[in-house]
Amino acid sequence: MMRRVFRDNGLFLACSALFLVFMLGMIVSGWHAFNAEQMSHGAASVSLSGYLRTGEFVEATFENWESEFLQMGMYVVLTAFLYQRGSSESKPVDSEAPQDVDPRAEKERAGAPWPIRRGGWVLAVYENSLSIAFFALFLASFGLHAFGGARAYSTEQEQHGEAAVTVWQYLTTSQFWFESMQNWQSEFVAVAAIVVLSVVLRQRNSAESKPVADPHLATGA
Repeated sequence: MMRRVFRDNGLFLACSALFLVFMLGMIVSGWHAFNAEQMSHGAASVSLSGYLRTGEFVEATFENWESEFLQMGMYVVLTAFLYQRGSSESKPVDSEAPQDVDPRAEKERAGAPWPIRRGGWVLAVYENSLSIAFFALFLASFGLHAFGGARAYSTEQEQHGEAAVTVWQYLTTSQFWFESMQNWQSEFVAVAAIVVLSVVLRQRNSAESKPVADPHLATGA
């Protein structure tokens, strides 16, 4: 039974395990780096739980999550209507893809999800639910990045005898937008790379690659 669970959910479980390992590594290394910085300014060190409540930790975490969710949300939306001939990441250029079929015509299909059978606004939301979820996660992470960043920025301001800032004031600083843009640009260059590289390069057994023997101009995985 457990073997089947791991087989059927292996990709999610592996990614989740890697996330936990690297998140723990980030927390521990970030805690030590934060305390080293505190000591260099003659300030007291903080406990691990105290570090998790600092603006620096909140900012560092959600600054990165924000860019990931933006990347995935935009990728979901852009691949709905843009194409790249030969890429495993694109729908076929010259033929209809299964994703383009109107779900309203599948109402009587056996095993169709409940929103398909319900129709109306429920279906309208459901057929866009993946992008909605990613953009909601992006906005939540964006807000937490701003909140944590404002706290960290204010602490630094006060250490230099200057006034603290509100979240809204922090949103107008070049510091906030530098933090965001440095992550956003890296996400989209990575997406552009896999879109183009998957035209001519292969990875046997991967769902992100075309079959190894497919010609370069064959589009779709």
